[in-house]
Amino acid sequence: QVQLVESGGGLVQAGGSLNLSCAASGSIFGIEAMGWYRQAPGELRELVASKSSGGSTVYADSVKGRFTISRDNAKNTVLLRMNSLKPTDTAVYYCAADVLTVVAGLAARNDFWGRGTQVTVSS
Repeated sequence: QVQLVESGGGLVQAGGSLNLSCAASGSIFGIEAMGWYRQAPGELRELVASKSSGGSTVYADSVKGRFTISRDNAKNTVLLRMNSLKPTDTAVYYCAADVLTVVAGLAARNDFWGRGTQVTVSS
């Protein structure tokens, strides 16, 4: 089993900064992509940023230039640095990982999700 635990959400004023971190643990053989999604009330969950094991990054257009994703492959952690926050960034942020596990000799690749952390940006 694999667990993702997020930390770092909270309340911040517009223009402020927050860092979100996520650590994956469990029966992990490798992680291909690791990143962050968010879901605002009444909205669909959307990709915020993702980083592959090879270093390729993807950002939502709405956060380009403001958010930075980094990853420590050895520690199975991912960090999202969020600057110049806007009220429209308010959402529950979820860590997600595309994980390869090997259990009893059987390999499997699945997506795992954290429970989410609330980010609220006040105007």
